[in-house]
Amino acid sequence: MPQRKTNIVCRAHAEVARPDAVAGLRQTLGDEPFAAVFLLVSGQADFTGIVAAAQCEFGDTPVSACTTAGEIAPGGYAEGSIVAIGLPASHFDVRTIFVEDLQHTGQEEMIGRFIRDRHDMAAQNPSWGGEFAFTMIDGLSMREEALLKALAPGLGGMPLFGGSAGDGNGFEQTWVAHNGCIRENAAVISVVRTCCGVKVFCLDHFSSADNCMVVTKADPELRIVSEINAEPALDEYALALGIAPEMVSINTFASHPLLVRVGDTHHVRGILRGGENGTLEFASAIDVGLVLHLTEAGDIESHLRQKLADLAAPAKPDVILACDCLWRRVEVTDRQAIRSVSEILSKNDVVGFNTLGEQIDSLHVNHTMTGVAIYPPL
Repeated sequence: MPQRKTNIVCRAHAEVARPDAVAGLRQTLGDEPFAAVFLLVSGQADFTGIVAAAQCEFGDTPVSACTTAGEIAPGGYAEGSIVAIGLPASHFDVRTIFVEDLQHTGQEEMIGRFIRDRHDMAAQNPSWGGEFAFTMIDGLSMREEALLKALAPGLGGMPLFGGSAGDGNGFEQTWVAHNGCIRENAAVISVVRTCCGVKVFCLDHFSSADNCMVVTKADPELRIVSEINAEPALDEYALALGIAPEMVSINTFASHPLLVRVGDTHHVRGILRGGENGTLEFASAIDVGLVLHLTEAGDIESHLRQKLADLAAPAKPDVILACDCLWRRVEVTDRQAIRSVSEILSKNDVVGFNTLGEQIDSLHVNHTMTGVAIYPPL
């Protein structure tokens, strides 16, 4: 059972096949009081059974969980496992908002709760200056943008990051849970205050190419594009890449996402899959008239190594909690770089999960790694 524990943020890793997996996780995390425990659970697992076991093992400790498209364990990329992260009450205060139905977010109530929790946490620990919000959202709900839009007025400058729950690359059913309650079409929002230093980040290794195309027919609610440049979407995408439509695969989508330019910045728009009728299903917001640019990819290994080195200057984080897009993992696998990237992640104390989409502040994005670096208090 590969596992590791740090002086501040505790973490553990167990294979889901072990009958005592959750008990082993609790033992590794230790008996100190936790403000929150996060369980990142393989889509291959018996999620209901693991959540029930966690309720028994962790008692009154708040436990939030989601299914994953892969795990980032202390040793790097993992599959068929559970990653547990414990935030000790000595260094963290955590309040959780469980949105059980993303079709009805109750914006005013949610924002009111968010603001009250922030004020209460600040009053209880006025000397603690670090804060962030961490989201786990049903990755097949297609409601990430709506939730973030509803939540945005209450953020008040608080940085937010998160990931969309996955089920490997099955795209069939994803789950989130809080304190034993399991839901689809739901989200867990954890509001965190800490005496530790924190830095929320978002990174990707793509830049915009000169080639661009326009969405001419789409269903924004389902994130499905039927036509690009007034031609079948899949055909036009393949033409832009210089390949035949029948050659387009999951690896193509991983290596060649599209992006949207907004001023001097860009946001990657990942493609989940192509339809038999020539459509493209995207992983984030899409609409008619949107200009999509082809991408030029940098070297994912060297880019990741440099960005994590930047986070370690001048002080090395105690841990980095990361939400890493499934398509990044597919690209790494396609390049036969799983071992080397895992070494980079492990060396930099990165733990987390692979996602079907990522959140950063009020944006839902793809093909990125979002996360928080947590530093020892000064």
